[in-house]
Amino acid sequence: MKKTSLLSLISWNVNGIRAAQRKGFLEWLHHHRYSIVCLQETKISHPDQLSKSLAQPDGYFAYFHCATEKKGYSGTAVYTREEPLEVKTFFGVDSLLSREGRMMELHFRDFVLLNIYFPNGGAGEERLRYKMRFYAEFLTYISDLVAQGKHVVFCGDVNTAHREIDLARPKENQKTSGFLSEERAWMDDLLAAGFVDVFRKTYPEQVRYSWWDMKTRARERNIGWRIDYFFADKEFSSRVNDTEYLTDIPGSDHCPVKMTLRI
Repeated sequence: MKKTSLLSLISWNVNGIRAAQRKGFLEWLHHHRYSIVCLQETKISHPDQLSKSLAQPDGYFAYFHCATEKKGYSGTAVYTREEPLEVKTFFGVDSLLSREGRMMELHFRDFVLLNIYFPNGGAGEERLRYKMRFYAEFLTYISDLVAQGKHVVFCGDVNTAHREIDLARPKENQKTSGFLSEERAWMDDLLAAGFVDVFRKTYPEQVRYSWWDMKTRARERNIGWRIDYFFADKEFSSRVNDTEYLTDIPGSDHCPVKMTLRI
């Protein structure tokens, strides 16, 4: 009989990995020893910009996808205690998924993990169109992975609150990117395609936020948005043990999201 073990996964938009280091990120990482830590918005152009302890933390394999289009922008990273079978950061020369350091794909024995920093559509119509094209391409991509017989887990800053329960002030934000009808409709399409918001499946009525506006000190008043998620394909979602928002962890305008998997 196969022995079951638990994997602990973290997704966290750190709003600058070097800023996070100054705020105790490495101490937090080594204290908890999570199995896999996925970071978004690293804001580096190359891992050479990092200290050795951050570029290659003890006990972890480290991988980065940096935005070369603009300095100090976007970017993703993954620290994993188990070496992946394959790591991808390039998805085709014409693919939006290859650009701006936004997506990483790691293959493990039991599942494919995608760490994504989805575009923000708040900078105008052109950027909103870019976000919606990225969304459409991503859904096609992960649906193809499942069609190939892969189990898929993806996490990251999706930059959209799905339902009214997912933000503190839904009525005031209906015309704000991050809660627009077309953005929310894409999330409906995501569920219809067989992907599960694993936190909401377990806690259908629980109010949790993952991002708070720093300028208005919204975190102190818990006026937030739930825009950071873990999703899994329907079949594999039965392996999820629990998901929680670690709202007491400082260091960014986002909090980490933790998911545990039975493998």
